[in-house]
Amino acid sequence: MEVVIKETYEEVSKAAAALMRHVLNAKPNAVLGLATGSTPLGLYAEMARMHREEGLDFTHVTTFNLDEYVGLPASHPQSYRTFMEKNLFQHINIQHQNTHVPSGTTGNYRAFCEWYEQRIKEVGGIDLQVLGIGSDGHIGFNEPTSSLNSRTRLKTLAEPTINDNARFFDRREDVPIYAITMGVGTILEAKQVLLVANGANKAECVAGMIEGPITAMNTASALQLHPRCTVFIDRPAASKLKMLDYYLWVQAKKPHAPY
Repeated sequence: MEVVIKETYEEVSKAAAALMRHVLNAKPNAVLGLATGSTPLGLYAEMARMHREEGLDFTHVTTFNLDEYVGLPASHPQSYRTFMEKNLFQHINIQHQNTHVPSGTTGNYRAFCEWYEQRIKEVGGIDLQVLGIGSDGHIGFNEPTSSLNSRTRLKTLAEPTINDNARFFDRREDVPIYAITMGVGTILEAKQVLLVANGANKAECVAGMIEGPITAMNTASALQLHPRCTVFIDRPAASKLKMLDYYLWVQAKKPHAPY
């Protein structure tokens, strides 16, 4: 796991976007796994800027979102389809038919989850998976105690997650208690992973992810097993890392390392 520490959230977003640009320049038809929530907003804004000002092309890109609330139609203001359209898709030249967000209103959730997994395989797998991290260490909606080999499935949300997401809804009771989410096993199959975290409120779960044991109580810790995972964090999010000085040392020396 490579740890990249920046002073500010803006610097974190730009560094993460630089990795995204590298992937798309190397493979214009890349398959991207995308996350929602407030954390990746800076990354998506930077991706839109690179398209607008630098001509970064998304014509042949395919995307798969991590998750969606059960019970919310795609047109709902708080659906993740709406989130993606508003914050990324309408600002780049991606083809709508190449964007995939789980359905929150399918008539057969088990069959849909199987189809979603199969569709990812049909396009050759995810080249770069974007992740945030929940305050309890979850990735996607893989709450604590989720199997580290889990696949796309229906998941009951934990109360801390519902509380965290209540700020996006008019009332806490409006937050759905079920979601479709890619599994931890699905995420680990991505060829490369990019995780972004910021803020002191994420410091404990970030430390557990990077330096703690691999445990289902912090599903992000499974990323320690991934051969190409880069974590972009700001100073507050890095504040509880025991080996912070080492990560900064490695970061400073990396440009001079022999390859």
